[in-house]
Amino acid sequence: MIKIMKYGDVPAEEIFARGTAAADVSGIVSDIIEDVKKRGDEALLYYCEKFDKAKLTSLEVTAEEIEEAFSLVEPEFTEILKKAAENIREFHKAQVRNSFIISGDGYITGQKITPIEKVGLYVPGGTAAYPSTVLMDSIPAKIAGCKEICITTPPSANGKVNPAILAAAKIAGVDRIFKTGGAQAVAALAYGTETVPKVEKIVGPGNAFVAEAKRQVFGLVSIDMIAGPSEILVVADGKSSPVFVAADLLSQAEHDKMASAVLVTDSSELAKQVSAELERQIPLLPRAEIARASIDNNGKIIIADNLFDVIDVANEIAPEHLELCVDNPFDYLDKIKNAGSIFMGRYCPEALGDYFAGPNHTLPTSGTARFSSPLSVDDFVKKSQYTYYTEEALGKVAESIAFFAGKEGLDAHAKSVTVRFEGEKK
Repeated sequence: MIKIMKYGDVPAEEIFARGTAAADVSGIVSDIIEDVKKRGDEALLYYCEKFDKAKLTSLEVTAEEIEEAFSLVEPEFTEILKKAAENIREFHKAQVRNSFIISGDGYITGQKITPIEKVGLYVPGGTAAYPSTVLMDSIPAKIAGCKEICITTPPSANGKVNPAILAAAKIAGVDRIFKTGGAQAVAALAYGTETVPKVEKIVGPGNAFVAEAKRQVFGLVSIDMIAGPSEILVVADGKSSPVFVAADLLSQAEHDKMASAVLVTDSSELAKQVSAELERQIPLLPRAEIARASIDNNGKIIIADNLFDVIDVANEIAPEHLELCVDNPFDYLDKIKNAGSIFMGRYCPEALGDYFAGPNHTLPTSGTARFSSPLSVDDFVKKSQYTYYTEEALGKVAESIAFFAGKEGLDAHAKSVTVRFEGEKK
């Protein structure tokens, strides 16, 4: 049963405690990465058979396999994928940055935007396949102008990739798809193999092995974030439906046993009703065992005196997903400082954002919303700055630069400026 606690009566460390940390898999992951570096495709095929029970002879998904998968997906779902892609595209097009130029008397400074050439997208398989992740991760990369977009995803035991993933990849315009998952897929993208190209950036969620692999290859390549377990925090007042709130909490609890579902409310009555409603709804879920473990181990209901305190608690937790189940939610939007994605009002469940609305669902977890942002077009571009000065313009500021350099004890810095004008002093 979910824990209920009163803000102010319970120690802060209990209120703000996060779920149990995942087991340390760094050693296992390090060994897998080294093996992929040494043996390339041979290692990927080995791990595919070992972990995915699929005995493959080749790793890349063929055009024929993509067409076959597309024909297997229900036409209704294909249309839904296309509409979701359209919404995601519309939202992310608004994020595109432009290069700029600043000019003055004899000088020009500016910034230019350049797409990252090759990016790798990790798409989970295993207990659930996520075509939504394909759309969310590849469409911003496409809009950014990345030259090559590759997906790695684990195959089923029959050696095939989930048809919905391949259909989403075709709709999004992904260039290449590879049948490999886990830490080995991350290693392949970071170092390259005979088949899998080396990329400059790896994005996408995964299990503890994927997250640790991304951590270990960071620096050789860029990554989006180290994603932790899924999180939802619902801010709800006493007018909220306990049925709705419980369903929303379970929408994340069913992800995995480490997921975190939190309700923060100013209503003791709603807290009791939601607790009872969770007990009613959990046994009805196909993934009831996972949801039960998540709710019992990591779920909590926090009762505060008023909505101002409720929002203070939410900001301190800094959740991945935050629902504002209140009247006039836009009145509170500016008060939310730390959240990955915010869902406004009583008819905006988090699942709307997972699949369809348009804003990205690859979000900061584990409190990192305090300083990081959702995946966006910005993640797939580089910003280079440039400076141009004429001789006359540099001459006007040469002494100032030399003085500044001298304050830092860097005489060669100063000399590199003043040497250009020494002839004029003779």
